[in-house]
Amino acid sequence: MKLKRLPRIRSPLSLDLRRHLRAGQAIPALPLALNRRREWDEASQIALVRYYLDAGAGGLAVGVHSTQFAIRDPKVGLYAPILQLASLAVELWLAEAPREFVLIAGLCGRTPQALREADLANALGYHAGLLSLGAWADDPEKKILAHCRAVAREIPLIGFYLQPAVGGRVFSYRFWREFAEIPELVAVKIAPFNRYRTLDIVRAVMESGRDDVALYTGNDDNIIADLLTPFSFGGRTRHIDGGLLGQWGMWTSRAVELLEEIKKVRALPDLPIAWLGLNAALTDANAAIFDAANNFAGCLPGIHEVLRRQGLMESTACLDPREKLSPGQAAEITRVTRAYPWLVDDKFVTANLDRWRP
Repeated sequence: MKLKRLPRIRSPLSLDLRRHLRAGQAIPALPLALNRRREWDEASQIALVRYYLDAGAGGLAVGVHSTQFAIRDPKVGLYAPILQLASLAVELWLAEAPREFVLIAGLCGRTPQALREADLANALGYHAGLLSLGAWADDPEKKILAHCRAVAREIPLIGFYLQPAVGGRVFSYRFWREFAEIPELVAVKIAPFNRYRTLDIVRAVMESGRDDVALYTGNDDNIIADLLTPFSFGGRTRHIDGGLLGQWGMWTSRAVELLEEIKKVRALPDLPIAWLGLNAALTDANAAIFDAANNFAGCLPGIHEVLRRQGLMESTACLDPREKLSPGQAAEITRVTRAYPWLVDDKFVTANLDRWRP
């Protein structure tokens, strides 16, 4: 099911990018919807985008890990089509009730590839690029910083500290301190799944004096604690603003509500201790869905399985047939779904699914 061709090159959706990101948004990462034959299921893809919009998400990240990096393979050829479809689906769904919504394109590869992807994202109306550094695993940090600056000159930049288990690498504090000086930097997604490295980024941005750079958690193992923690460096204190998460690509309406609750709670003089229990519960749920027991081998199929059960996706298929649910993972997803009903938005999806389907 295809939407009509884009009627214009740039999207009419405008926003104050820095203000919007610093306000703190729930931003899901878009999963790639495939049918049982591993063909792109455009109808389900559109339904997913509409789901995120109606759930109240403040943006959408497309062409990122959840969308599967293999969409860039010339034999697959889905990077441009899925960016175009997502951009147009957002534009058309918000046409009657416009609101601020940030479109973020995942950017990968060495500098020529990342620049080509940035050009495409600009042409399709994306507001910022989330820059993956997975192709720079063995390069010196100075060379990587030059790459980041080159891409940032083409599109507003969102940095990305990705955990090594899914293709990231370790960077020094000095790297992030220099990274924070990039003028076009608008945010950093913090996802090293490591408290020491998380502190490196928060400290680097705060010590740079960049109050205009938003901080977003991608630490699926510590989401609530990340958002509630007051970080203090150099006599200043701030919170991580919001989340840009693969986990928020499902149960999204509850994620949006959770973030709004957290914003209210962190303004209180004393933190209710019950929030620590909620953090542990969300981490337990993430462990099942992202397949932590098997070093995240089933992380994408785990997300797909939740969406499949809700009727938003036809299958759990990935482009790589070797990526599938691990033994026992489906049972674990059932366990956490039953154990933590406050995380689940099945009723919301059921009430709207027919309307989202094109």
